Amino acid sequence: MKNNNPLSPHLQIYKWQISSLLSITHRIVGVINFFAIILICIWTMFIVFGQNNYSVINFILNSSFGKFLVISLCWTFSFHILNELRHLFWDAGYGFDLKVAKITGILAFIGSFVLTILFYILGRNFF
Repeated sequence: MKNNNPLSPHLQIYKWQISSLLSITHRIVGVINFFAIILICIWTMFIVFGQNNYSVINFILNSSFGKFLVISLCWTFSFHILNELRHLFWDAGYGFDLKVAKITGILAFIGSFVLTILFYILGRNFF
């Protein structure tokens, strides 16, 4: 028997919402952060094992790709933290109104870029 019913919601007319985009991004960033923490632990082990191993990691981090990687990871951690704060308020029972959820989602997204820029500026000035 042939089913002629449309998918729900129909993919051609579905309008993406900020909450769904942030939810998907939050999950992807969580996986990226999981692997980033593993890499940070490996980097720390290299530091503990001696100066020769640290110079290789230092060379990678001072390259253009390494700087891009550090800035990207700074954004992923910033975004994840701000979005987790949003979820914490939801767990407490606040922010379920559509307008508030949209505003806090946009603030979390923009705030993650602001935090990344601030961390970059602080890092350039101190190191």
